[in-house]
Amino acid sequence: MATLESRLNALAAAIGADVKALTARQGDLTALTTTAKSNLVAALNELKALIGSSGASINDSTTTSTTEAWSAKKIGDTLAASISALRDELSGGAGAALDTFAELAAALGNDPSFVATIATALGSRVRFDAEQTLTVAQKAQARANIDAYGSVEIGNPDTDLVAAYTTAKA
Repeated sequence: MATLESRLNALAAAIGADVKALTARQGDLTALTTTAKSNLVAALNELKALIGSSGASINDSTTTSTTEAWSAKKIGDTLAASISALRDELSGGAGAALDTFAELAAALGNDPSFVATIATALGSRVRFDAEQTLTVAQKAQARANIDAYGSVEIGNPDTDLVAAYTTAKA
């Protein structure tokens, strides 16, 4: 299995090869597709003008396209209307399925020790706000649950990447 260390070394080698190729072409602006091939600043200004002339236009209608966008005011008004509708919905009370204590109890599984059940479940979770002692099996399960790698898969985090890069570009 490739480790993070080996992948970073491969990346350094690829970057080194690219740097060599770019260094060999240094000063060659003929590959630019602009009319200002002898001046990098002029070429960038030409590109800036080209991008500016093909930007999206403002269209506050209900339908837009890839070349049109709503104005900031239209976006703000739409968000304000959505927030107002949500506030009205929430202040109108719970829906019919949860508007009595009996329905709330049923939704909580009729567990008279619901708070203790939740506290126990929370105690079995990985914390991020305080230190926690976990067994090797618990650590492995936590990493598997969040698709994280441990030190074995990552490799040596103290690898001298500058040395790897220097070697690659030599």
